[in-house]
Amino acid sequence: MTDLISKLNWRYATKKMNPAKVVPQEKVDRILEAIRLTASSSGLQPYEVFVVTNKEVREKIKPLAWNQQQITDCSHLLVFAAWDNYTAERINTMFDLVNEQRGIKSEGWENYRQMLLDTYVPRDAEVNYQHAARQAYIGLGTALIAAAEEQVDATPMEGFDPKAVDTVLNLKERGLRSVVLLPLGYRAEEGDWLAKLQKVRRGRAAFVTEVA
Repeated sequence: MTDLISKLNWRYATKKMNPAKVVPQEKVDRILEAIRLTASSSGLQPYEVFVVTNKEVREKIKPLAWNQQQITDCSHLLVFAAWDNYTAERINTMFDLVNEQRGIKSEGWENYRQMLLDTYVPRDAEVNYQHAARQAYIGLGTALIAAAEEQVDATPMEGFDPKAVDTVLNLKERGLRSVVLLPLGYRAEEGDWLAKLQKVRRGRAAFVTEVA
């Protein structure tokens, strides 16, 4: 754990990446696997991750993200895209997968399935999307920690036009909406004003309240 804390101190939201340095595929795969294995509400995993390496596609996304250079200078661009709604088909698919992989079917689990179907499916689509988007942020947090563990730089970005990015990636046709971008790569310290600055966070006493 001490080593992980050290790596979290090392990471920062990289402002300039070295376009000549490519993240090894095995590192990218481990980051993606960490995202896949992370927590989500009711285990539904209501989002997907797009890994964009195509230069032309990234050039299209760049002006939609305030022309942030990391979009094109990074090695791999991750796009977290949440379900646009919870549907009976999506919920049943995940519950059926659990039953298949565990090889059991319990009354309690099936009652829980029905409770979600009765609660989520009739609900407003925007409410459901917002819930799914929050699950995507759990994946983002895991990605940042996994990237730090691999000593890969990562820059979470909300500064972009989601609807326009959805169009570039044809997300609407897949029932998805983009939530957050995460360029992965390696810092170019000579051109990054933030690279050598001290990490600043509130002290524990101002951040953590213990209720004993």
